Amino acid sequence: MKRLRIFYFSFIFLLGTVVTFAQIPESFVSHRVKKGETIEMVLSQYQINLEQLQEYNPVIERFGIRRRMNLRIPVYSKPLNSTISNIPNKVVTSVTSFTIHEVVPKETKWRLAYQYNTTIALLDSLNPEIKAGLKIGQKLKIPITENLQSIPEKDSLFNYYKVLPKEGFYRIEKKLGVDQATLDSLNPILRETGLQVGMILKIPGAQSGELRIENDLLVERVNLIDSTFLKQEIKLAVLLPFKANEIILDSVEDTKRLLQSRNLHTISLDFYTGLLFAVETANQNGLKVEVKTYDTENSIKTIDQIASSLKEDVADFIIGPLIPSNFNYLSGQKSLSETPKISPLSSNPVVMRKNVYQSVTQIEASRAKMFSYLEKIIDTTQHVVIVADSTNRFIERKLKEKFPWAITLRPEKGDYILPELADSLLIDSLPNKVILETQSFPLIANALSQFNAQNSSERQVQVFTTYRSNVYDNENLSRKVLGGIRFTYPVGFKPLEYTENEDFIESFESKYGKPPNKEALRGYDLTMDLILRIAVSSELDQSLDNGETQYRSSRFFYQPEINGSFINSALFLLQHEGYEIKEIKE
Repeated sequence: MKRLRIFYFSFIFLLGTVVTFAQIPESFVSHRVKKGETIEMVLSQYQINLEQLQEYNPVIERFGIRRRMNLRIPVYSKPLNSTISNIPNKVVTSVTSFTIHEVVPKETKWRLAYQYNTTIALLDSLNPEIKAGLKIGQKLKIPITENLQSIPEKDSLFNYYKVLPKEGFYRIEKKLGVDQATLDSLNPILRETGLQVGMILKIPGAQSGELRIENDLLVERVNLIDSTFLKQEIKLAVLLPFKANEIILDSVEDTKRLLQSRNLHTISLDFYTGLLFAVETANQNGLKVEVKTYDTENSIKTIDQIASSLKEDVADFIIGPLIPSNFNYLSGQKSLSETPKISPLSSNPVVMRKNVYQSVTQIEASRAKMFSYLEKIIDTTQHVVIVADSTNRFIERKLKEKFPWAITLRPEKGDYILPELADSLLIDSLPNKVILETQSFPLIANALSQFNAQNSSERQVQVFTTYRSNVYDNENLSRKVLGGIRFTYPVGFKPLEYTENEDFIESFESKYGKPPNKEALRGYDLTMDLILRIAVSSELDQSLDNGETQYRSSRFFYQPEINGSFINSALFLLQHEGYEIKEIKE
């Protein structure tokens, strides 16, 4: 009889659990996430649990909720009551024992969470005013803990990672390549508490997987292809200077000669093949993308006619024209002011107007990133040599301000360096850090060759530049020389490694008869990013909250500028090592 009662109550308990967590929704409502709104607020408002929300919004398991995101909320006949307190990962706010911490300059929430052995979510819960960020002088409630950890400084030996919901040791190891034993040794608190959502872990600096670093904290890059699509049908217009009217179709040799050289024809065609390949990929993933293609003929008169057509046939976004002056003319058309217009290839600045997107990271951003990196790795124990031609004296002055002990090496008028001068200015007793600032290919080739020849077991020479232009793409610059001096630079485009992209390259080559070059990869990455942003957020500007995205060779992280315009600020920091090119993750 006793066993029967136990079985009965066990059955009732299990049945209640099934009813609670396996209910079938009667209907659904749409919820648009507001600024500052958290998952906990949504769960409380609709009296559902995290599993029920994630079941119909799988994207939030990867990214959480973001402002302007549209959620599909299930409505049940019997809302949760007492079971709401058992929601997995729910923030507990009933902390009665806490101390007060005053925010100082350069402090971040994750550093506070690390120092006080707590989580960012709990800090936000105790201090709702900091959800949008910290302000100097704010007084925060911090849960009291017995063992404070020293605040982590910027250190290339370690990175820091925030534990996400439902993440265990196995998932972290798959993501970062760090096993539990290593995590336990670097984070002793794990032996007492185990993994907790929002806690900050110290991990080896060399192991960061495909994550990026933001404010010294590892964060995941957004992969929009895995997101929920809000818009299935997308229209885009592309304006390129094919100049088809200049191709002489009855002269095979002239046409062949024209298409073999690098000019507007070939650049446009290569970019266009990448664009079409992206459209095909998007269609294979359930989207319906329509492309309207226009030949600008590199003519303002033709662009004027195209603008009239675009006014009648509205697109979700416009890619092009390529040339900045032509792009500026198109973006100045009032009839197209509400349509996003993307400058696709040129690093030269365009006029920043409403709904203008400069997709190529600008020189200033590259130099700012490199200056920051150089300040971290160079100190007075290293010998610094600055080589700048006459057009880069302003960079030379800035570098001298940062590194006043540096010496300058001025090139000769013929854009070369005297070998005996280079030899006399480099030394054996300290590491030699050479910063090369020029866009002259003869000087680049001469300088890199000479500094590589100076490298030996007694003398270490490494070369950097704050801006790597397309001049460095010259095929006469060998990877052996670049690897010998561990050439290091910021750039918006990362070369495609065959072993990691074999299927993509072979598929592209099968369709177009040759592997994708730099322009084709740019066409693919840019178009893929724009299509997915529209599909996920319906409007391009609303997609910017998703953060930084990365595709085959390009990254995109658009920052708002004046007049409702946007500039891509994403960069790679690359270093040649031997015959390989590796990314430096600061």
